[in-house]
Amino acid sequence: MNGSASHEPLLHAALNGDRDHPATPRTPQSIAAEAAAAVAAGAQVIHLHPFDATGRQTFHAEPVSATIREVRAACPGIPISLSTAAEIEPDPQVRLTLISKWTELPDFVSANQGESGIREVCELLFERGVRVEAGLLSLDDAESFVDSGLADRCARVLVEPTETDPDRALAEAAAIERVLTDAGIELPQVHHGEGIASWVVNARAIRRGHGIRTGLEDTPVLIDGTRATGNGDLVSVAAGLLAELGN
Repeated sequence: MNGSASHEPLLHAALNGDRDHPATPRTPQSIAAEAAAAVAAGAQVIHLHPFDATGRQTFHAEPVSATIREVRAACPGIPISLSTAAEIEPDPQVRLTLISKWTELPDFVSANQGESGIREVCELLFERGVRVEAGLLSLDDAESFVDSGLADRCARVLVEPTETDPDRALAEAAAIERVLTDAGIELPQVHHGEGIASWVVNARAIRRGHGIRTGLEDTPVLIDGTRATGNGDLVSVAAGLLAELGN
């Protein structure tokens, strides 16, 4: 089984992160507008990072709730995934405490398996009924995930090579996938990369029947290297790739 299962969303949009780009949304209203543009272009899942009033990424409950409410109003019925990344709050205990105070829950979270304290974050969110996407940014992450015993409780795997060189990114994606296959982990997979390399990682994933992710968090540029105008622009290109290369 893989990401080609008919019920599994194949096109995910990652709207922001801390990307330096004029269109990167940081307020609940601008995030919702970019989410709507991505959905109009074909996105089936929205991944986002909430920001506070100072323009910093945050896990604090109030901006998290405000952002989720705005996006749900703009994109009814579209699943929302939030980041739990250590780049937002590097102290594992502080991160866990802040996430425990969320009052408006997302449908999913992405949980980077190589980060300190991530198992506790996963356990907390499992208990609260939030589905977990296991983020694998490296071969070490993949091996840690296999050893963790969490696979049968996760919703899907995010294969996320961080190499910006296209050839190295492809090799890393293949190596991560091989670890999962060898371990018999049959979770749906969603693949993406960083910068221009994201597009070759997407294309490889489509040919292998997996889902893909794009958006300003992943890449500020289109396939030809020109700067994207926003998330709708990126998702439109990704939708075209799915139509061209998918089964």
